[in-house]
Amino acid sequence: MNTVVHENPVEELDRPGAVEEHHGHDEHHATGLKRWLFTTNHKDIGSLYLWFSFIMFLTGGAMAMVIRAELFQPGMQLVDPHFFNQMTTVHGLIMVFGAVMPAFTGLANWMIPMMIGAPDMALPRMNNWSFWILPFAFALLIGSLFMEGGGPAFGWTFYAPLSTTFSGDSTALFVFSVHIMGISSIMGAINVVVTIVNLRAPGMTWMKLPLFVWTWLITAFLLIAVMPVLAGVVTMVLTDKYFGTSFFDAAGGGDPVMFQHIFWFFGHPEVYIMILPAFGVISAIVPAFSRKKLFGYASMVYATASIAGLSFIVWAHHMFTTGMPVAAELFFMYCTMLISVPTGVKVFNWVATMWRGAISFEAPMLFALAFIVLFTIGGLSGLMLAITPVDFQYHDTYFVVAHFHYVLVTGAVFSIMAGAYYWLPKWTGHMYSERLARWHFWTSIISVNVLFFPMHFLGLAGMPRRIPDYALQFADINQVVSIGGFAFGLSQLIFLAVVLKCIRGGEKAKAKPWEGAEGLEWTVPSPAPLHTFDTPPQVK
Repeated sequence: MNTVVHENPVEELDRPGAVEEHHGHDEHHATGLKRWLFTTNHKDIGSLYLWFSFIMFLTGGAMAMVIRAELFQPGMQLVDPHFFNQMTTVHGLIMVFGAVMPAFTGLANWMIPMMIGAPDMALPRMNNWSFWILPFAFALLIGSLFMEGGGPAFGWTFYAPLSTTFSGDSTALFVFSVHIMGISSIMGAINVVVTIVNLRAPGMTWMKLPLFVWTWLITAFLLIAVMPVLAGVVTMVLTDKYFGTSFFDAAGGGDPVMFQHIFWFFGHPEVYIMILPAFGVISAIVPAFSRKKLFGYASMVYATASIAGLSFIVWAHHMFTTGMPVAAELFFMYCTMLISVPTGVKVFNWVATMWRGAISFEAPMLFALAFIVLFTIGGLSGLMLAITPVDFQYHDTYFVVAHFHYVLVTGAVFSIMAGAYYWLPKWTGHMYSERLARWHFWTSIISVNVLFFPMHFLGLAGMPRRIPDYALQFADINQVVSIGGFAFGLSQLIFLAVVLKCIRGGEKAKAKPWEGAEGLEWTVPSPAPLHTFDTPPQVK
């Protein structure tokens, strides 16, 4: 047996690739399925989250296509009303908990350690666990559609007493799957907080953190605060349905409106959980492609924190029509309008960053610009919904559907796509096809507006949401909306093609492919090595 003794171990470590060998982590040798099942590496887990969220995005999108195909003409065409309601319910749950949230968690896993100069996430085993329970949660939820009596059909907000008296037995599976999703979110959030607080590189003070890291830190605290509230309310629904309690049953002394209070106390911060990380992504991309520093960094941090704080005291603006006292309606109206101030600060700062910058329009910047314009439209319709007297007219109409899809599709989803294009070269080591990416952008932006903009007018004309059939006067606009929906769905296949093509090869990416990009993640080679910072970088 020949043993080689190295004279100078430090010199030996200077060899390219030696750091990887030296680490001797088991996962270096794990390949195939074992690598992905047992990985504790933040990059692998980030990739798992991103792929999972994309699969869920296509699944939820397919359900939306069923909805839009049914609404293409008045009258019942393709599916019965009960199945239509199952589609609206599961579509909403999958898009919120399965597509948007895991995508942002994937970006956090990939980027936060690289941005703060950390070797990995602080709690790597918990990180693995928080991902791997998600596929089981969604298997339960989607599997419930095949039960006798069908899946949950009471809307993604599962208002009681509709959900507590629902005839099918899928409610138990729905509750269990929501519990598992919540556990995953809380574990991921704790991991993010511990990583950012404890593993920052020397010299990385709080006010030097990239905004993406700040927005995620604040989001993580929101998650830890409101996920238990969701767990509580689904448990109350479960016991009302199966164990004879009457939290929400007026006949037993309960209160159906209490359900809405508890649900929206979770639900409103949840909306910001899905948009704050988007602000972080856009705040990284806009300065990079404007070749300028971000305007008003400190005000962006304070604006993010104030949005998060205010999100806890506006929940009842979803409930103006439940017969609240006027004083309460005024309180929630003014608090909701107040949130538009820090949000306006952000939009102003992005525009000011671009002002007189040397802007170039690659795919990440195109999606970021679309985000700024279209998210602002969503914000303005939200401001309209905040005004109590007119909300009586808009409430539960397609105007609300238009509003939150502008916030969540052209807001959250577009920012995720912008981030994917921005960091793809760092992840894969290759440049993506700019031509295909532009095709993806233009088809998406045209179709998404054809899809959601006319919904404002349907709502103003009085078309209620979540209905499988409608009056004849809404037929033309619904047809246009459905065509936009199918076009938007198909254009996401271009995105899939861009990503797969980029993974398989292409022009080699430099360590810093974007001229104006700043931050520690651009100091490591592309593709980023399995272990990024063995010795923490010094931040000047």
